[in-house]
Amino acid sequence: MHKLLVLYPEPADPDHFRDYYVSKHLPLVARMPGLLAFRYSFEVTATQGQTPYFAVFEAEFADAAALTAARSSPQGREASADVANYATGGVVVMHFPVQNGAC
Repeated sequence: MHKLLVLYPEPADPDHFRDYYVSKHLPLVARMPGLLAFRYSFEVTATQGQTPYFAVFEAEFADAAALTAARSSPQGREASADVANYATGGVVVMHFPVQNGAC
């Protein structure tokens, strides 16, 4: 499993961000090939102090190659280009392989 994690700092217009993100951006993301699942939240809090982030998004892919293929696909390029339409506070994008832990 490989995850894509996107952190969004506070945008200039939070209402526009929420509306655009849900109605326009996420449908673009959902079309990315190889996407297994995705989750997002606008309720990001820190365990101590104030959080530097307004929203968080995570997506799951089978492996790093599937993520790379999805991001370089026409659908992935369209989703990436769309970020400027709502994320006026910037964006932090990370990806990583998931390691299983024991309980």
